[in-house]
Amino acid sequence: MTSIQPIEPSTTLVPEKNATKTAVVGIVTAVLVIAAPFIIGATGGNYWVRVLDFAMLYVMLALGLNVVVGFAGLLDLGYIAFYAVGAYTAALLSSPHLMAFGWIAHLAPAGLHTPYWIIVPIAMGVAATAGVLLGAPTLRLRGDYLAIVTLGFGEIVRIFMNNLDRPVNITNGPQGITGIDPVQVGGFSLSQTHTFLGITVTTTYMYYYLFVLCALLVIWTCTRLQHSRIGRAWAAIREDEIAAKAMGINTRNVKLLAFAMGASFGGLSGAMFAGFQGFVSPESFTFWESVVVLACVVLGGMGHIPGVILGAVLLAVFPEFLRSTMGPLQNAIFGHQIIDTEVIRQLLYGLAMVLIMLYRSEGLWPSPKHEDKIAKLAKRASKKPVRA
Repeated sequence: MTSIQPIEPSTTLVPEKNATKTAVVGIVTAVLVIAAPFIIGATGGNYWVRVLDFAMLYVMLALGLNVVVGFAGLLDLGYIAFYAVGAYTAALLSSPHLMAFGWIAHLAPAGLHTPYWIIVPIAMGVAATAGVLLGAPTLRLRGDYLAIVTLGFGEIVRIFMNNLDRPVNITNGPQGITGIDPVQVGGFSLSQTHTFLGITVTTTYMYYYLFVLCALLVIWTCTRLQHSRIGRAWAAIREDEIAAKAMGINTRNVKLLAFAMGASFGGLSGAMFAGFQGFVSPESFTFWESVVVLACVVLGGMGHIPGVILGAVLLAVFPEFLRSTMGPLQNAIFGHQIIDTEVIRQLLYGLAMVLIMLYRSEGLWPSPKHEDKIAKLAKRASKKPVRA
């Protein structure tokens, strides 16, 4: 009779955490994130710091879409609509545009200058409501059908913003809304240059650190959600919705919650974008932007938070790198530009995406599989797992 041998603690399914290694990685990452704008600003100028700002916005957008696509497995091609909802909500609450309405001008003679600590929750709430309104009619749809409906929703929102300047001018149509107040907390305005410990910090640097703080909040929330009971319910729906329903999961409420949470992060990013730009228009919320955000999730690794962050940063920086290098490179080789810089940028951008999907179909940094963890732990113990 074969006896069952006990498994050593080093080969259990619970990985051994190296506290020292985790602390070192965390400190190095924090130093790099803090020093990044100064290093890049010294080498590439203020333009590249602004690219970093948009990279942080893409991180927030990609993490929000990852809740819907990566965690719950719901394909959303109109996610940029929630970005637009958050941006226009912030624009209307912090610009003089609505002063054209007499009753608003009577209530606020000096104009609407709502503090951003009030604007952000409102923008997130309005975007979350839009997410529920999108999710409610699509609960029975899956796969391609859900993608088509969400695509239509994104285009409807963009066209709605583009045409809501008559008969009542709310969004100012294709001209957009200008005069949006910059982000200001108390008497501290991010639109002004400040000096700390003898170091001059400009507007783009200030917004970078604000966006990093917002991204950290989103990362923390997504991490807590992923490892919670709700996150496990999303994973069950993603793998097999019928089985999840048979196990007692209220798939309707859980899917609506995924849409609402993902949309709220899009609203947060949109509110930050409005304060940063000082101007919003429908041109910033096209279908191509939804494709880019979805590409961030797929490229990095669906469902894996570090991978999604990596994908968002790469897709924000790589196209701008190609834009700035393709022209000088052609001039150095041929003496003049043979192909327009924008065309060759899109060509190389698409080629890079195709190659990555061919050779890294699960993404650049996919979520580790359960069996890979077991194999890694077994290798660490220098022996295979014992079976009966």
